[in-house]
Amino acid sequence: MTRRQSHAQAWAAIALIGAIATALTACGGSNPADNPPNVQNPAGIGGQKLSFIYYQRCVQPVFLAPLAINQNGVISVNTCAAAGCHDNATGTGGAFRLVAGAALINTTNPANTPDVIRASDMYKNFYSSQGEVVFNAPLQSRLLTKPLLLGVLHGGGLIFTSENDPNARLIRYWISRPMPQGQDEFSSAANSMFESDDPLTGACRTQ
Repeated sequence: MTRRQSHAQAWAAIALIGAIATALTACGGSNPADNPPNVQNPAGIGGQKLSFIYYQRCVQPVFLAPLAINQNGVISVNTCAAAGCHDNATGTGGAFRLVAGAALINTTNPANTPDVIRASDMYKNFYSSQGEVVFNAPLQSRLLTKPLLLGVLHGGGLIFTSENDPNARLIRYWISRPMPQGQDEFSSAANSMFESDDPLTGACRTQ
């Protein structure tokens, strides 16, 4: 092959690449040989959510309560939200984080729209807790398997001696009752999770 033939073939290859690039660009891409400037992650669809009001009234207090901790037979008292445990700023408890001083949200105040609530510290706690959950499967959820030491390690030791511990039952009930498909975490369907179907003053149901 002569040098002239070699150059001709090289130019033909370049022209072919250009033609392909032009064709691909016509399909909607600005630079088909490069990554898009922004990765578009479509919002998740079809997923259910747990109740925010039940979390705030019934589950959050569990994380703030002084609880007996059994670490290899040594008993002490601490809270889940304490420094060194799951405190948002100084905790060492992995991804599960809590803002201990999170203010209660008045969900009946029209000013507290879903967007306002979702920007609050209480919602951060709710969101982090929900991230430790397998919906409808309490005993597969780290929010319970960890403090119960059900086949997993927990740096905080044994917190609940059984799944029938009153605090564990609150968490189990919350996990077992996600909001109906298509409804958000503020759904009024959560009213039935309280005595007299009253989410403001009714006692937290556990069964």
